[in-house]
Amino acid sequence: MALGSVMLDVAGMTLTLEEREVLAHPQVGGVILFSRNYDNPLQLIELNKQIRECKNEILIAVDHEGGRVQRFRNGVTRIPSMHELAQSAPGLISASATLMAQELMALGLDFTFAPVLDRFNPQSNVIGDRAFSECPKEVAQHANHFIAGLAIAGMAAVGKHFPGHGGVVGDTHLEIAVDERDFDEIKATDLYPFIDLAPKLQGMMPAHVVFPCVSDSPVGFSADWLHGILRDALQFSGAIFSDDLSMEAAKVAGGPIERGIAAMDAGCSMVLLCNQPDDAIELIEGFESANIRAQEPLIRKLSAVKARAQQGFNWQTLQRSQQWLATHQALQEINERH
Repeated sequence: MALGSVMLDVAGMTLTLEEREVLAHPQVGGVILFSRNYDNPLQLIELNKQIRECKNEILIAVDHEGGRVQRFRNGVTRIPSMHELAQSAPGLISASATLMAQELMALGLDFTFAPVLDRFNPQSNVIGDRAFSECPKEVAQHANHFIAGLAIAGMAAVGKHFPGHGGVVGDTHLEIAVDERDFDEIKATDLYPFIDLAPKLQGMMPAHVVFPCVSDSPVGFSADWLHGILRDALQFSGAIFSDDLSMEAAKVAGGPIERGIAAMDAGCSMVLLCNQPDDAIELIEGFESANIRAQEPLIRKLSAVKARAQQGFNWQTLQRSQQWLATHQALQEINERH
């Protein structure tokens, strides 16, 4: 069954009849899950089974980074923030990513939107301790270990938020954020991890930040950024996911359909629209009318279907593995110290 270009969300812990119909729409290619969709591992496994009954190869994703951005908690290993891990136990970063990937895959997901490649900036509350380090080279080093850990489990890595959100104080969920620095400074700092790791990433998510030195549009709506720099200069060949089009900073592009088409025209492979179900329906119907077609070869590479089959584990057998147990206990010790 064909995969579309839209990733959306669902309301609760089971699917409604209307949601089943929406997920089966040809313009839908993915689902992103939130804390409201989760109660315990067995419930989530059942929800993901329901989602795949609508469209077997649909991508199921989550923002599951560790620290304050960890959507699933009860019964799932608590991962410290990446900044905390980088400071206190950098040797655990790869193993933590493997554990995270194995748990998510055992629950029926394909990937998480991680790693965060933004630079740590105490003034940027929206990023903060989600970032590995203030030093761009350290961000790249730690993220490289994280990507390798995901790969061990067979999970794709999606870097965010290209070309770096750490230089602005504003939260693009709530407001337009503008980074006034010149391109040479951005290239030497925030952009460095993206340049270094672009060949190792299967996906990339641009920021809704405006960098006037390159474009007057937020990065996710800018062909100068996505084609000119990300594709051409950095030679990135993976899928490009828009950040959530319901965020305040994205609304400069117009209504839901205008935002989605602007993101696709700029170079996105798949667009996210979350927490606005009416807007999501308007978007997929608008994409159908505009005959938008997905870059299926790119987005299908994010699927973990084959990796889950090759691993041959389920949630119960995963928790009996020695590797999982050792990493789980090491992370618990870090959590107990903080």
